[in-house]
Amino acid sequence: MNPLQILRLTKASSAANLFRPALLACLWFLLAPAAGHARPHVKTGHVKTGHVKTGIDVLEEAHFAPLRGKRVGLITNQTGVDSRGRRTIDLLAGAKGVKLVAIFSPEHGIAGQADEKVPSGTDDATGLPIYSFYGETRRPTDEVLRGLDALVFDIQDAGVRFYTYITTMAYAMEEAARRQILFCVLDRPNPLGGVRIEGPVLDRDRLNFVGYFPMPVVYGMTMGELAKMFNVENHIGAGLHVIDMRGWRRRDTFQATGLKWISPSPNLPTLEALLLYPGVEILQAGGVSVGRGTAKPFELLGAPWIRGTELAQKLNARRIPGVRFEPAQFTPGAGMYKDAACEGVGIHVTDRTSLLPMSLGIEIAAELSALYPDHFDSGKLIELLGSNDTVERLKRGQVPASIVRSWQTQLAAFRRMRAKYLLYR
Repeated sequence: MNPLQILRLTKASSAANLFRPALLACLWFLLAPAAGHARPHVKTGHVKTGHVKTGIDVLEEAHFAPLRGKRVGLITNQTGVDSRGRRTIDLLAGAKGVKLVAIFSPEHGIAGQADEKVPSGTDDATGLPIYSFYGETRRPTDEVLRGLDALVFDIQDAGVRFYTYITTMAYAMEEAARRQILFCVLDRPNPLGGVRIEGPVLDRDRLNFVGYFPMPVVYGMTMGELAKMFNVENHIGAGLHVIDMRGWRRRDTFQATGLKWISPSPNLPTLEALLLYPGVEILQAGGVSVGRGTAKPFELLGAPWIRGTELAQKLNARRIPGVRFEPAQFTPGAGMYKDAACEGVGIHVTDRTSLLPMSLGIEIAAELSALYPDHFDSGKLIELLGSNDTVERLKRGQVPASIVRSWQTQLAAFRRMRAKYLLYR
């Protein structure tokens, strides 16, 4: 008996009418493929039903004991919430024995919506000052740190070396250490998981705001683990206190945590965008739009000079694991080619477990260089790749698999160093 026959039979039964709404929903799910609404299948990898407690949840359970009796400054944004959705700002402001006196915001501001320099301001709910670390200064100054006993950091990171929240944390650690101010990290999951390590290691002569430490683009560490590593390896000497998570394991991607994804910045609205971000973002400097200002940032890539059908065919022929490409037309509302009609590709994730975003980025860069040598400049990828050797190999037309292999010696050394600072199995 097919679903339509079942639906007809329910009309003859008054008892069945009680369950008709639920039955209709189930039948819609069954019938949708037949009506041309194919259900997408994306392999997601490890999924867990348990709930991860982040650092702020654990701090709440401890009744804020590490901060009791202290005057506190909080570095946070819209991602700084507990498992019930309450802002860390409000929790610290109301914590018994804790005096929250200042708030500090990173790039994109306290609400995570700005894509330019961010001015300082005031928090409406608490009346506390908000000092921007992405405006006139990117470091805490004597003036804003005066009288503080502790700096608390609670921000969801993206798990990518050139995402600037890492540097904001490290700069604040350095300034706290100079003034003997306790630095407390409320740990959160690495949304790409704690196992994936990819990309070239940053050249030491290219350290800057989008590259604080010589590590790979995808490093598989939490912010608490990074803080420990920076503190020792960079000889910061901060009085560091990491509030560990509970229930998080290294192999857990964000989908496995039970936590709600809150976009940490304007162009990472979904976990699919985040997974593609490390490999696709590096391409923008070469001369293409990566979908900023569209509904699908990092899931779109194009330029006015690209022929979408041609590029999609060439990229699909490369058989890059975990993705497929379709011709696309779009008009970016921000970034490269703002308000210009672009052709290119839509990037569709088919298997999160097999997708290697940095390998994907190198494959796309190689194809763009081959198809459009007069428009795409692979030399400019140095801006975020941060590896002169990798860029030179791309410019010489070396095959992507060989470029990826060239990273392995440095990645092995990084894994050995990183192992000393891991907090979770």
